[in-house]
Amino acid sequence: MPLDVAALRTAFPSLTSGIAHFDGPGGTQTPAVVGEAIVRTLTGPLSNRGTSVLSEQRAEESVAAFRGAMADLLGADPRGIVHGRSATQLTFDVARTMAKGWGPGDEVVVTELDHDCNVRPWIIAAESVGATVRWLRLDPTTAELDLSTLDVISERTRVVAVTGASNLLGTRPPVAAIAERAHAAGALVHVDGVHLTAHAAVDVAALGADLYVCSPYKFFGPHGAALAASPDLLETLRPDKLLPSSDAVPERFELGTLPYEQLAGASAAVDFIADLVPEGPSRRERLVAAHSLVHQHESGLRARVESGLANLGDRVVLHSRAADRTPTLFMTFPGRDARRVAAALADRDVLAPAGTFYAYETFRTLGLDVDCGLRVGVAPYTDDADVDRLLDGLAHALSSPTLG
Repeated sequence: MPLDVAALRTAFPSLTSGIAHFDGPGGTQTPAVVGEAIVRTLTGPLSNRGTSVLSEQRAEESVAAFRGAMADLLGADPRGIVHGRSATQLTFDVARTMAKGWGPGDEVVVTELDHDCNVRPWIIAAESVGATVRWLRLDPTTAELDLSTLDVISERTRVVAVTGASNLLGTRPPVAAIAERAHAAGALVHVDGVHLTAHAAVDVAALGADLYVCSPYKFFGPHGAALAASPDLLETLRPDKLLPSSDAVPERFELGTLPYEQLAGASAAVDFIADLVPEGPSRRERLVAAHSLVHQHESGLRARVESGLANLGDRVVLHSRAADRTPTLFMTFPGRDARRVAAALADRDVLAPAGTFYAYETFRTLGLDVDCGLRVGVAPYTDDADVDRLLDGLAHALSSPTLG
């Protein structure tokens, strides 16, 4: 059965604004049930975690539900789910903690395809202890990682940090193959799954990810993040923490009081996705089936956008051209300022922002000026009418002689 997009859209109060949202890679719109879960939890009764009265029990329940929901979403162990303020914060924390065991002669591997949150924390951590940084290179002609550079992974490698999917180009690199190479060398693999999780069914074990981070606000939830890892691996890591705080896994990585209302919102977002397929033996299996429906819908719309862009000829250069990619398209306009094109679209209530989107190394490799490109992201609630408005708006903007 196809995804019922018309029914899906009714769950999002914000879509009544009339805005055609192509900004999903930066954060999706939020269904009413997620907001209601946040309010219901926050307005209580709610106290700090405990077991004595209902308000304490509700805090405990929100934490357990979050770990269970994220584990089902990612095919992970709920005992290894860590909440964080953001994927950037979690990655910095993990990198700093792992670097305590590194020194001169050790190496970390990062890529030119990644968001800077999966690059800079590892570079900073390596430099702080005298370790060396190696690079998996991006081929700008294919928008793919150059796998001939995999030989940078060696017995000296301690961690390979790679994206599950580029938030700029949509490219999905062969993470499992990279992880196999890394594990053969004795290295750990840290996967930035922020963009991938919104568009695909994730199985962290199948990916070969020892550590995997994602952000619920990319898939209908509130702002925040989760890290998935095996409890045994987390037991080997000793993060900086307050003396009285719990040393149990995963609590030892969660600094301060948890935002119980955000946890409840994230759990509700996972349930919302699962409910796209209301029948199934388990939430995990419904989530996998739901992502199959989403992929079919988003891929069809991506093809429509790409066809429309092709009709605009050499006025558009599409940089998203990897064989395996999400429905995220990055484009530039020779001789025109992408920010002005984005503003022209915004005048029509079509939101497709311009920028680098923190893909700093990718921009450098592509040889592009900062803020010279436009990113279009398709989400499950995007429909054909949205695509029509986007393509009409781009055609109008690029035919204007005054829009330089």
